[in-house]
Amino acid sequence: MQNCYFARFLFFFLAVLSPGLSLMAQSVYQDKPFGQTYSIKYYSEKTTGKLTSLACDRNGVVQLMSTDGLLHPHGGQFLIPGTLQPDRTYRPLQDRKLAAVGTYDQQLVYLDDQAVLSNAWAGKLYAQHQLPQAQLFVGGATFTFLVSDGKALHLVRETSVLWKGALPDDQVIGMRYQSATGLFWVLGKKGLYTLSEKGYKLTNVLHGENFTAFDLTSQGKKVVIGTTDGYLEFDPLTKTQIGGIHRKLPWTELTAVADINGQLWFGSTKGAFSLRPDGKFNYYNGERWLPGNEVTQLAAGPKNSVLVLTTAGVAELVTKSMTLHDKAVFYEEQVRTRHIRNGFNASLDGLEKGNLATGYLADSDNDGLWTSMYLAGEIFRYAVTKEKDALQNCRESLDAMERLYTINPVPGFPARSFERAGYIARLSDPERWQHSPQPGWDWKSTTSSDEVIGHIFAFGAMAELVDDKPMQRRAITLIDTVMSHILSHDLYLIDFNGKPTLWGKWNPDYVNAFPVNVGDRKLNSSNIIAMLQTAYHFTKKEKYRKKAFELMQKHGYLENMMRPMRVIGKASDDADEHSKHMSDGWNHSDDEMYFVGYWGLYRYALNDTLKANYKKAILDHWEIERPEKDGAWNIFTALTGTKTFDLNEAAWYLREHPLDLIDWEIRNSHREDIEQLADNFRGQTTKEVLSPAERPIQRHNGNTFALDRTHGNGASEHSAGDIWLLPYWMGRYLGVISAPLSR
Repeated sequence: MQNCYFARFLFFFLAVLSPGLSLMAQSVYQDKPFGQTYSIKYYSEKTTGKLTSLACDRNGVVQLMSTDGLLHPHGGQFLIPGTLQPDRTYRPLQDRKLAAVGTYDQQLVYLDDQAVLSNAWAGKLYAQHQLPQAQLFVGGATFTFLVSDGKALHLVRETSVLWKGALPDDQVIGMRYQSATGLFWVLGKKGLYTLSEKGYKLTNVLHGENFTAFDLTSQGKKVVIGTTDGYLEFDPLTKTQIGGIHRKLPWTELTAVADINGQLWFGSTKGAFSLRPDGKFNYYNGERWLPGNEVTQLAAGPKNSVLVLTTAGVAELVTKSMTLHDKAVFYEEQVRTRHIRNGFNASLDGLEKGNLATGYLADSDNDGLWTSMYLAGEIFRYAVTKEKDALQNCRESLDAMERLYTINPVPGFPARSFERAGYIARLSDPERWQHSPQPGWDWKSTTSSDEVIGHIFAFGAMAELVDDKPMQRRAITLIDTVMSHILSHDLYLIDFNGKPTLWGKWNPDYVNAFPVNVGDRKLNSSNIIAMLQTAYHFTKKEKYRKKAFELMQKHGYLENMMRPMRVIGKASDDADEHSKHMSDGWNHSDDEMYFVGYWGLYRYALNDTLKANYKKAILDHWEIERPEKDGAWNIFTALTGTKTFDLNEAAWYLREHPLDLIDWEIRNSHREDIEQLADNFRGQTTKEVLSPAERPIQRHNGNTFALDRTHGNGASEHSAGDIWLLPYWMGRYLGVISAPLSR
């Protein structure tokens, strides 16, 4: 019995020492390797002609056929597009009228106007076909090949034409060979046919219409036929169609079908997609994945990759085994090498169609907020790993954040951003920029409430978790600086002109003027209490504690905070215009402000009763956010110690996020495989949220249910600092994501 009591005491003692260890026995995501897919793109040039076919041999050599000759991919890497160049490897091939390239026994094989030939097998393969306009071919047993010009069919071996025939009133568009049965399968636009190697009998086994492509799948147990309106399945044993036509697809106008490494793939006029084990699809649309959306062929590529041929080039979809920690290391490099501007976490803008070499580091209204979120992630990283590199990253971002308070002449007021003088006309919102007292610099005014709550979150985390005393003192000083400004100005953020900024308002006259169902009443109450608690926790100045209780007890801020999220909606018709404007739809920036504020609200609660109430409010908010599967909101919710915070969804968010964070055009609204909803207050467009790999790149203040991005194709790259590294490292610190496990 004494040992039992001692064990309980030890567990409690460890939990106190390690905030990441929860007495609630929260689940922990085990960080095992998973498959991370990315694309290497090769664009065709004007001189390459129309692309007609491609193939990859056992050595990983990829070749493509075009109307202007044989090509091969050149120079491509992830995020660095390659090109398709003339293939001069075998000079004599340049003199032949090549029409197609394919494989036989994992070797490259060619079709020209005279024969099927290859450079493999010491060049001995040369099967003459007698079809000058031949376009299609497929290999059978013992170097037998079926060749077609779209009308006639010739079965050939070496110098012999073994059989000649044609489809009755149909056009050949595809051919496959089934070794287990010795059958050639031939697809026409209006039918499916078989040709036996023995006896050479051509048989029509299925009538149809608008057929476009096909393949033998499930180890030859099915024939899957693509059409202009979905696909159908056919049983090759019973020679009967299986069920009806499948139309619940990302897009139904199919152009290619392929079984690649045991997975069924489809090409269409609007991208490619693969069938998952759960019956849903992984969709590849836009230049995040493909040079063009009109797919013409799919094939197995080097090292289990998938090759997607489009009218604009070819994509190699590579799947790499990695852990979340591996992904974090990749994203750390992305941030540090091209997303740090004067210490800020910045976007790389002005890209020319995704070309990273053409971009510039952009200023933002939210430089302070995005940097706060990245800084917090690096603080959690340092708390977990004690890596010097993480500490230095924290130091550099703190320098930038600190200078926001000294670059302008208003005591305690943080600028939105700063930049060297002389560039105002070229910066966004030039009217917001002011000259700094510091020679050679300008600063951005009109700072918002979302900046301030972000600052307080990061400074509080630094004061608590970074064991560097000078940095701790600087963080606490900054908390005291901005909060003293707010308190001394009656809970307003006062700009250079002596007036409150548009959103920097926490005064009861402003907050409580909103109807109870307008979100800003609850949000501003939650944020100011979180900030006051954080200030009191680290400075112990009674003025912060006193003001927090005054707002909660006298002005109803606690009641505002505890009001359920389901109450939030549009203001009534008789409400003031400002309230109507502020409640025309769900504000996802508000969600971001709530959750970054929850760190100080819950962690630095003034007493246990308040802490219990705050937990209820946080879980109530989390409940309404669950459909979005946002990784950050689930991880922030875990700080309360609750067992229920959708850990699997948070890990899904982290796994599914694409490595390519460029703002490519993405389109999903045409999809037939998703259940779309009617317009609603929350802006939830579909019943289930799409994978981050399939939707537009966005920060946590965006709507995860946004289906399309239709502008600025490849013009900007987001930083992973706030989007991904914050939830990952926070999860590591809270102990709900494990360290990487051995493979």
